[in-house]
Amino acid sequence: MTTHLQATTSLNNGKAMPWFGIGVFKVAEGSELVDAIKTAVAHGYRSIDTAAIYDNERSVGQGIREALQETGLSREDLFVTSKVWNADLGYETTLAAYETSLEKLGLEYLDLYLIHWPVSGKYKEAWRALEALYKAGCVKAIGVSNFQIHHLEDLMKDAEIKPMVNQVELHPRLSQQALRDFCARHDIQIEAWSPLMQGQLLDNQVLQEIGTRHGKSVAQVILRWDLQHGIVTIPKSTKAARIIENATVFDFELTNDEMARIDALNENLRVGPDPDNFDF
Repeated sequence: MTTHLQATTSLNNGKAMPWFGIGVFKVAEGSELVDAIKTAVAHGYRSIDTAAIYDNERSVGQGIREALQETGLSREDLFVTSKVWNADLGYETTLAAYETSLEKLGLEYLDLYLIHWPVSGKYKEAWRALEALYKAGCVKAIGVSNFQIHHLEDLMKDAEIKPMVNQVELHPRLSQQALRDFCARHDIQIEAWSPLMQGQLLDNQVLQEIGTRHGKSVAQVILRWDLQHGIVTIPKSTKAARIIENATVFDFELTNDEMARIDALNENLRVGPDPDNFDF
């Protein structure tokens, strides 16, 4: 059981990855983001998730540098993820995109690098580049994002190294059970983006009722549900109080009945794009 904010899962290559992190999707470059990273690290977060397309890697890097300076932690204490964008998918272009992300972040390596979306006809060459980066020791772990079962099967047919992580939209309205089962069988760690469904679940009666029983918010109940299902989760916030609240999920446990009630909320409902039907 995940018992504290720095608890980790072991990826299929042995790399330790925190179960809990902070996401920065749609947060602009600037002091708000720098401060959010610093608040998160000071409060005990060790995992930070960004992406090239978020166009905020410079501020994420600055936040990391200032946080390390202020806390006395070392770079090795953090787990930093970024992702290659669709326009850069391809062997040489992905290698170049990795270097660009490192330069913007001001880091010497990433802990995890992901293919952001499964663009048909492009992700296999990008995966070859990720394998090369991994074999060269440039990145500690490699994975994918938004891959369905058939994308993973297609990728693994030719891959030398199988993905260590698949980061997907996942929340109580989109529980992704078949994909989770597939990834578990193949020792691919599932990670949830938009775990709070962009706030759309905060007035859900079932979740409110469970939260009241534990003296917890709906957000805390959902994040605890992730952890008890063995799902890495990266809620996004820039507000200090929310960053701290989101992480206060290690002092209670959902019962089997409560877990089942939350599972039953699934409607296969997405708030983000469909990985089988996107045009970007």
